[in-house]
Amino acid sequence: MRPAGSAHPAPPFSLPDVLMILVALVWGTSYGVSKLALAYYPVLGFLAVRFILTCVLLLPALWMARPDERRNAIGAGLPLGLLLLAIMLCETFGVANTKAANAAFLISLCIVLTPFAEWWLLQRRPGGTALVCASVSLLGAALLGGGPDARLGFGDALMLAAAVLRAVIVCLTSRMMWKRPAPALALTAVQTGVVGFGCLALAMPGGLPPLPSASSFWIATGYLVLGCTVFAFFANNYALNHSTPTRVALLSGTEPLFGAVFAMLWLGEHFGAPAWAGGALIVAASTWAVLRRGPRR
Repeated sequence: MRPAGSAHPAPPFSLPDVLMILVALVWGTSYGVSKLALAYYPVLGFLAVRFILTCVLLLPALWMARPDERRNAIGAGLPLGLLLLAIMLCETFGVANTKAANAAFLISLCIVLTPFAEWWLLQRRPGGTALVCASVSLLGAALLGGGPDARLGFGDALMLAAAVLRAVIVCLTSRMMWKRPAPALALTAVQTGVVGFGCLALAMPGGLPPLPSASSFWIATGYLVLGCTVFAFFANNYALNHSTPTRVALLSGTEPLFGAVFAMLWLGEHFGAPAWAGGALIVAASTWAVLRRGPRR
């Protein structure tokens, strides 16, 4: 046996931790990258291209699933895909009408809002901590909008709506997958297909311009497809199988910080002290909510 005290200390960051930090990095930068892509193509066309490409890449996962898993993925993926369509419309139109950093901070409110969605959909009543965190987050959102006398803009309001819908889809996905389990990537293939072709259908009455030839648009789209969907879903599933949900959520909570730094360095966005204070309050409230919730699946 190894003598007491001779064991090597555990590394501060394991492979799942590193993967989740990379996921937070790509998700945090996705708002700025989306803003760059939207300079070349309208929202509905951009979403159609992004999610149809993602669906095509993930179709093998749906094809290789067992017949019962495939049926479950299609049965759950269709309604969840419609909800994801609403989320992506709110997020992308929101990004187009606000700062990328604001989008990254505001979307992280879904962590604080999730306990209330659980109360509504799963009958799990939140504790006092959830109420405190929600209040702190709302104060942070007000500061992010410019202070007590300012109002959140149209894009900020859309990001808040997306955060609410994200909290709802987490709970609905949990409930559906508990009843009819399906592989995550197979489910994602169906959802992304609904989003991509749904956006294409919404754009049909007015039509879409020809696809842009600018390399910047396709680099940004490829980054979002490969990094923010395919890699992020794989890494998230791997981390949840080799770490605790609480640790995964905490590391994911660094997403808005990466988003703010990227927006400042790459897009040249500038923020005053109230905006930084508001963003810090949102991240702090989200972190505290996860810590107090504990490692419950």
